[in-house]
Amino acid sequence: MKTYIGIDLGGTYIKYGLVSEAGEIIEKGKVVTPAGCGYAETAEVISSAVRELSARHGAQVSGVGIGAPGVVDGERGILRTSGNLGWENKPLAEDLSERLGIPAVLTNDANAAAYGEYACGAGSEYKSVVLITLGTGVGSGIVLNGRLFEGFEGAGAELGHEVIRMGGEKCACGRRGCFEVYASAAALIRQTKRAMERNTASALWQLCGGNPDKVNGKTAFDGAKEGDATAKRVVNKYLSYLSEGLANIANTLRPEAILIGGGISAQGESLTEPLQKRVDKLMLGHGRYAPVKILTASLGNDAGLVGAAMLAKENRER
Repeated sequence: MKTYIGIDLGGTYIKYGLVSEAGEIIEKGKVVTPAGCGYAETAEVISSAVRELSARHGAQVSGVGIGAPGVVDGERGILRTSGNLGWENKPLAEDLSERLGIPAVLTNDANAAAYGEYACGAGSEYKSVVLITLGTGVGSGIVLNGRLFEGFEGAGAELGHEVIRMGGEKCACGRRGCFEVYASAAALIRQTKRAMERNTASALWQLCGGNPDKVNGKTAFDGAKEGDATAKRVVNKYLSYLSEGLANIANTLRPEAILIGGGISAQGESLTEPLQKRVDKLMLGHGRYAPVKILTASLGNDAGLVGAAMLAKENRER
């Protein structure tokens, strides 16, 4: 049986796994990313973990895939820039291939997660999917007609930086009104706190124990389910921001499905059902033709690891 290694490289941890050609994780683990994220040291830590894992299973590893944060030139296997790691123009795919003696492929971590959901997760029934991950920002990955879309030199697919409100709140990218400023989990937390400040009698205060620092992405949804009017307004406004961005994606790319990942996706149908109705109303054609399904992602934190391994498989077969 052919196996592949998937690597999800982060600034704090390196997650890795041995994955079957069917996308099943045989074993996974993680190690701490070396302090200071030194490139050579990190490459050796990855290589050692891969060697130990493959030796433990006596596996014939056919390829390794790496998902890394930052701008990645997947065609050349070069990490162009990564603020999380502090690297510039590192030929990680080539270096790992030489260390391990097997082909290696490199992509952005959000792209790897999108490919994982496409190949083995909630998007496996479709040829074209977009993954939107709601976290500190809005991460995104695009698979069109079965192929990962990365844009020129890997710098594309940054859907969190489409503007949904001209002249809106400032984004870390320097523009104003970006999708992620209004639709990320961090944005929802800010919106919840602001609403609490304006409405001191809201049940939201009880839900966070009277401490705004304990507000999270669930708080407003929990309050809305309990019938709190302030929480309902927060959720309704948040869904309006999120649906605007999703409708833009639907109109631009027309994937068969848009998958929602991140902690907020745990809301399940209470998130996707109202989003589906809103996106259907907003997008061209109103869902009467070429409908776009709004679904939650299914692989969770394993999406990047599985996606990287499946990209290694695709690279080997191609």
